[in-house]
Amino acid sequence: MAMQHAINKSGPDKGLRTGYTTGACAAAAAKAATRALLYGERLNHIIATIPNGERVEFLLHRCEIEGNIARCSIIKDGGDDPDCTHGAEIIAEVELNQEPGVALQGGIGVAQVTKPGLGLEVGGPAINPVPRQNITAMVQEELEDGPYCGATIKITVPDGEERAKKTINARLGLMGGISILGTTGIVLPYSTAAFIASVVQSIALAASEGEPSVVFTTGGRSEQYAMKLLPSIGESGFIQVGDYIGIGIRNSIRQKRKRIYIVGMMGKLSKMADGRMMTHASASEVNMLMLAELAADIGASQEICDQIRKGNTARHVLEICEASGLIHITQRICEEVIHKCHKFARGLITFDVTMVSFTGEVLARAKQEELDL
Repeated sequence: MAMQHAINKSGPDKGLRTGYTTGACAAAAAKAATRALLYGERLNHIIATIPNGERVEFLLHRCEIEGNIARCSIIKDGGDDPDCTHGAEIIAEVELNQEPGVALQGGIGVAQVTKPGLGLEVGGPAINPVPRQNITAMVQEELEDGPYCGATIKITVPDGEERAKKTINARLGLMGGISILGTTGIVLPYSTAAFIASVVQSIALAASEGEPSVVFTTGGRSEQYAMKLLPSIGESGFIQVGDYIGIGIRNSIRQKRKRIYIVGMMGKLSKMADGRMMTHASASEVNMLMLAELAADIGASQEICDQIRKGNTARHVLEICEASGLIHITQRICEEVIHKCHKFARGLITFDVTMVSFTGEVLARAKQEELDL
């Protein structure tokens, strides 16, 4: 059985520790507080079932009983995942009652939902569906065959509002704190689950606010440039997809978006031009042979193509082409990105691709309507 804070599992990269999500910690803390009330005992640990079915032993940071209310907390250990919630205290305050059912509330540091389109009730706490189910199940497990039929649970994160400043919660309309997340209960080292969830939610929010188009960027800097280039699109339409362009495309199709604008730099766009719909450096390198072939398409000499094949990075290739008067390779790359994304999307959405420099200068732009697809 796994013990939180003493995790021996290794992640995809040898030696890295797995951890537990905010949702799993909240469910375990709620279970502990319920048991503490039922038996009048202060606990130092609790065994809980996380969403993937594993039984996990969590250490309690606090366990307090005040009259008919108990308060237990767990310090979230994200393992070796660099998440802003790592080290946060997740507190569950429980009050038992005779009315059947489990009522879930969000306290200090848990975001409040202020916009529709996120799959959560507007005005309610940003506690996602799977954690809600897990918290409810763990409390009901303790109440089974006991004198109480229900409970009211309040989840708080004392410094959640400050931690949320490192997330995109405010843009999503999740105000005042962090979200309680997790679909399996486990955080893999350098996992992408939370990031992917934010991409999916962002696209859903853009759809709910009536944005017919979305703008995909791979990070904060390219997003800043994109906002200047496309001022007619509302803020909710700008989505940092990071390395997950494929997930962004699929969810845009599900949300029936009409057009995707992609704004990026040479490196990421070169990978997309090669058909890579996941562009993380560790998962896909820039294909220099492909870039050499694109250069040949626009008239590069054999000598230049050989230099490109031996290039170190996409930026290096751009320097080679600029020095040789082949700046049009940027346009060719943008066009190829459209071809690959159009094929990936099965023709169900229209693309517009812009390459920018590291300083925001537009190097090339291609529109699907201008290409022969």
